[in-house]
Amino acid sequence: MSSPLSSELTLQETVERALARSKADGCVVLATESSSANLRWANNTLTTNGVMVTRSLTVIATIAGNTGVSSGVVSRNVLTNDDIDAVVRAAEEVARDNEPAEDARPLIEGDAAPGWDTPPAETSIHVFDTFAPALGEAFGRARDTGIHHYGYVEHDLTTTYLGTSTGVRLRHVQPTGFVTMTGKSPDLSRSAWVGKATRDFQDVDVTSLAADLDRRLAWSERKVDLAAGRYETVLPPTAVADLLIYAYWTMSARDAHDGQTVYSKQGGGTRVGERLSPVNLNLRSDPAYTGLECAPFVVAHASSGTQSVFDNGLSLAPTEWIRDGELAALATTRHSAELTDLAVTPFVDNLILDVPDTQASLDDLVAGTKRGLLLTCLWYIREVDPQTLLLTGLTRDGVYLVENGEVVGEVNNFRFNESPVDLLSRFSESGVTVPAFSREWGDYFPRVAAPALRVPDFNMSSVSQAS
Repeated sequence: MSSPLSSELTLQETVERALARSKADGCVVLATESSSANLRWANNTLTTNGVMVTRSLTVIATIAGNTGVSSGVVSRNVLTNDDIDAVVRAAEEVARDNEPAEDARPLIEGDAAPGWDTPPAETSIHVFDTFAPALGEAFGRARDTGIHHYGYVEHDLTTTYLGTSTGVRLRHVQPTGFVTMTGKSPDLSRSAWVGKATRDFQDVDVTSLAADLDRRLAWSERKVDLAAGRYETVLPPTAVADLLIYAYWTMSARDAHDGQTVYSKQGGGTRVGERLSPVNLNLRSDPAYTGLECAPFVVAHASSGTQSVFDNGLSLAPTEWIRDGELAALATTRHSAELTDLAVTPFVDNLILDVPDTQASLDDLVAGTKRGLLLTCLWYIREVDPQTLLLTGLTRDGVYLVENGEVVGEVNNFRFNESPVDLLSRFSESGVTVPAFSREWGDYFPRVAAPALRVPDFNMSSVSQAS
């Protein structure tokens, strides 16, 4: 059970030592090792590659006082026994100095789950053994046509060991991979982008991705200038993911209860139970969703509106956030669930949007467009109004004009102003749900599945000079 970074202890032994050294009333220990590999390329040539292993330790100490339980959280990279002891002492000192924690609850109880004794998972540059040759072939084709390819791929295996003074011993391995590719025209004046999330790179079709770039660059040979305004717009799954992730990240029951978000009920409380869409769509998370599997228990390195360090180890279940068009749940901790009188539904590290009774592909939606726009992705997304979740941002790497079911050219970029929650009530057509890698947020939240959506009046609020 050795590790490339273990000078004295395995990660399991690191957890046990930290728990044994703790003098706090309660203790949670998270020991994490991340093994990652990457490739980068520019101008049809691989430029860099690397493999890296990092290890970190988080100790959460809880101390009971006359007025409540305080917590102290300290995270550091560790290699030695002395490093571990120093983190434990530091966490206890922070806990003693802090006021009682509002989210304090008894630590989750349990025992050692299967797999606890298994060593950390490791990736290597060999994860790209199939991808790299295919990429080389794509470079060859691109040189023949004058296209310039740029891009980056990364694969990471993060193994987390969670132990508590109440007996919990859990282990989880999270595979995370993605590819992001940009193609530029021979004169570098035009660009297109494609991206994909993956767990192991076995499902990445480089030839298909490169063909998508070529097709989009061909579309951009004709330029069409359009003014700002509301346009019928087809949002591909990538752009839908750009918007949905933000809507999910703001689903804090506590913030909604305090009147701070789009999920707040006028006059007080939350909008749980209200209809958000006339369509019986479902927005959900599921730790076991095929291809988007994630941790089946809470892993919280800090407390926030959507998670609590006291909930570490709490089991996660499939959760419907929007059910049949109605807001069914918001992200809660055990504390905020009691505060808001909602079920305990912690944040889950994936997101799926399902729209019933549709078999259409993105190409089908384009083919059914008389005149409108086809986006690629959105970027520089920022919140304008939390009460409506109005977001602003820019289009990037290809906005295309569709006429009579055919893409006829590329238009200028725009600044947009839209609320993803409002869009769920206004879209007029949907495609099938597919894995969707967000250009804006994919590095942080790659596990999304979403359909393409047709929006009859997407608000392109101004013309942008961004390229």
